[in-house]
Amino acid sequence: MRRRYFLGAAGVTALLRPNVAQARREKQPKRLAIFSPFYPVALMQERRSRDFASFFAELRQRGWVEGTNLIVERYGKEQNAGDLDAMAAALVRTQPDAIFTIGPGTLELRAQAATIPLVTFTYDPIALGLTQNLARPGGNLTGISVDTGPSIWGKRIELLREIFPAISKLGFLALRASSWELFLKSAIGAASDGEKLPFVTALVDLPTSEIKYRQAFAALTGDGADAIMVAENPETVASRFLIAESAAAARLPAMYALRDFVDAGGLMAYAPDLTELNQRAAADIDAILRGTKPGDIPFFQGTKYQLFINRKAADSLGLTVPPLLAARADEVIE
Repeated sequence: MRRRYFLGAAGVTALLRPNVAQARREKQPKRLAIFSPFYPVALMQERRSRDFASFFAELRQRGWVEGTNLIVERYGKEQNAGDLDAMAAALVRTQPDAIFTIGPGTLELRAQAATIPLVTFTYDPIALGLTQNLARPGGNLTGISVDTGPSIWGKRIELLREIFPAISKLGFLALRASSWELFLKSAIGAASDGEKLPFVTALVDLPTSEIKYRQAFAALTGDGADAIMVAENPETVASRFLIAESAAAARLPAMYALRDFVDAGGLMAYAPDLTELNQRAAADIDAILRGTKPGDIPFFQGTKYQLFINRKAADSLGLTVPPLLAARADEVIE
């Protein structure tokens, strides 16, 4: 005899309830935290930054719209009281769905965010101790590497020498902060050794100020530097007008690692294509928000670099931009 089973309304509701609850959860906005301890929150906006414009545009292209299905929480310079561990702990307590970290602070975040996915925008992640394998980073971390080590800094020295062949000692300006300081000093030291060019370093203590930057430039010229390179990070980018003006006042031809400095009046930059890198970071975040484990996403290393030259800055320093160098530049700002 066949048995027939009948479900009343209550039974049907009971069967459907888990699927309804799951659908509601899937429709809830995802929460993305952006963490950059030296970058002002005001500049972490699509309309205030060329880099964030490309980042948010790519997220939109992939279906994530801030204020609709994506909530973006920003942790920047204003939240940094000088203790990155405390800043990281405050963020982790909010339990976002993913964290996008730019610059220093990734090590502190990773130590506390054992399960929250992290996408980091950083220097060499192996040299910084973030992973041992770029192809399979493992754990809760993946991201973008903006530095390929001594070779890229060697190329920057080579380009600076084309416009200023008389360099006798190279100065290096950076912040005194975290492990990336040691990495950059090591990378540039190796590059300058390869170019047979002595170099001296001036480190600016945090929190920075105009007087500290002025003192750093005075120290570099006092140590005999006749040209400089400047480390890129969110804080120096925020101070780019002061840095470019200080380099001009000290009569120091300067090579930068980001275009922003050239737009601010700096001499030249050999810079990664940040549009490409920010789009890739957005793609990683999209994959994570859709369920991909960050440790299964390879670190991305940019291969496209662009040369920018400010002819007005060259003229003010009494330098001539060689025609062949100008022809190779992606843009010569007049």
